[in-house]
Amino acid sequence: MASITSVELNYLVFRYLQESGFTHSAFTLGYEAGINKCTIDGNLIPPGALITFVQKGLQYLEMEANLSNNDVEMDEDFSFLQPLDIITKDVNQLRQMIKEKRKNIQKDRDKDKDKEKDKEYDREHEGERVRVREKERHEKEREREKDKEKAERDKEREKQPEELADRDMPMDQEDRDTVKHEENGTTSVVGPEPMDIATTSTITSQESCEIPNSDVTILEGHTSEVCACAWSPTGSLLASGLLMTTIEGEGTLLATGSYDGQARIWTTNGELRTTLSKHKGPIFSLKWNKKGDYLLTGSCDKTAIVWDVKAEEWKQQFEFHTGPTLDVDWRNNVSFATSSTDNMIYVCKIGETRAIKTFAGHQGEVNCVKWDPTGSLLASCSDDITAKIWCMKQDKYVHDLREHTKEIYAIRWSPTGPGTNNPNHPLILASASFDSTVKLWDVELGKLLYSLNGHRDPVYSVAFSPNGEYLASGSLDKSMHVWSLKEGKIVKTYTGNGGIFEVCWNKEGDKIAACFANNTLCVLDFRM
Repeated sequence: MASITSVELNYLVFRYLQESGFTHSAFTLGYEAGINKCTIDGNLIPPGALITFVQKGLQYLEMEANLSNNDVEMDEDFSFLQPLDIITKDVNQLRQMIKEKRKNIQKDRDKDKDKEKDKEYDREHEGERVRVREKERHEKEREREKDKEKAERDKEREKQPEELADRDMPMDQEDRDTVKHEENGTTSVVGPEPMDIATTSTITSQESCEIPNSDVTILEGHTSEVCACAWSPTGSLLASGLLMTTIEGEGTLLATGSYDGQARIWTTNGELRTTLSKHKGPIFSLKWNKKGDYLLTGSCDKTAIVWDVKAEEWKQQFEFHTGPTLDVDWRNNVSFATSSTDNMIYVCKIGETRAIKTFAGHQGEVNCVKWDPTGSLLASCSDDITAKIWCMKQDKYVHDLREHTKEIYAIRWSPTGPGTNNPNHPLILASASFDSTVKLWDVELGKLLYSLNGHRDPVYSVAFSPNGEYLASGSLDKSMHVWSLKEGKIVKTYTGNGGIFEVCWNKEGDKIAACFANNTLCVLDFRM
């Protein structure tokens, strides 16, 4: 029996690497295997020799398996085996695989036969079903006709007393004028001028709420979908990006997080001030504290990092989660909450090596965490179709909000209630879900206030206006709605050319930015 030596095999692999353009790999193998010292005449080796050698080996194994098997269908089925199976398995194992495959094929054939029988049965009885449906339709039409005739008769009976009464009533001047004109061979109606429909009718259609193109500014320049945007707290600057972007409280610095795991700090002139490198995976969330001296990032590498912006270095890394960190949110200037795909929520504090609070209760990935304006309540939402409200004074959630029917992606607190500029209005929580709805919750009672049903696809983002009177929502159905919380209805709407990933208001509440999947950012003028 012919055999191949290791030297010959090395040469075939060497030639294969050369022919495939793997120059560096070929050089390394040639150097380490001493190809230049072997006695093989390269001129006798045809191109593609290694591939041919392997193919012939497979053919031999196939032939061996066929010759040692008495089943005539073996040859037909053998072609369905993968080369790796032929190389790594012996003949008996190959036989068993083919036997199982043939059994499965027979099952599929039997299923197809049963389906064909069912179709034949359906065809035979379809005519009967059609006749039954037609009969039912005709009966319903007859019933509708009878109901219509009865309603007309009742209407006529109601009119008769009125007509009799009208005959006894004296005509006013208007009626006498009409009759006089008819007697002269003409007909005219003397009465008030027609109403101006445009100025007197109540506008209720969604088209009437559409923000006109003259009030929309489309910003282009991104080369991929825009997923994040943020207004400057002090001016009219707007930042946008692919992953995460946020502007520091005084409006002098911009922070961005990227898929390369780096956070970058920029001046408002667009100059890169510093690059913060320590994460080992994409940054999913990024927030400034109110004081503006620390930046908080959460990453796919399962950690959260607090960065000292002035020193331009990391201050502390928190490694509590066992899955990617999806969201982070400051409670105050030194403590914050983190959420993860591991279903857990941790409250951490700078200088502490352990979490100061652990919230366990979600049964799915926790997509978002948000502290209320006072920092006393924490809201969370999850793929488990629930939103929850937590308090630092207890381990179990305060409220379990369960009115959505699909995953909840985003939550936001209203800028109202205790500790805000609108203390006379109650504190409200808004949740946005893949079930295409936005829901508003009474936080004190843990009850649903309104379900805002206007979108047709998942809602990715919601944002309250600064005065708390309106809510903007953005959806994959390409539309952004502005809802009046007082009236519970849509008052403005805009439809773009891509799904919307985020919406946000400026400080004055007269502009809304929306991030679109078609690489654009739209700024909408909002005036009621």
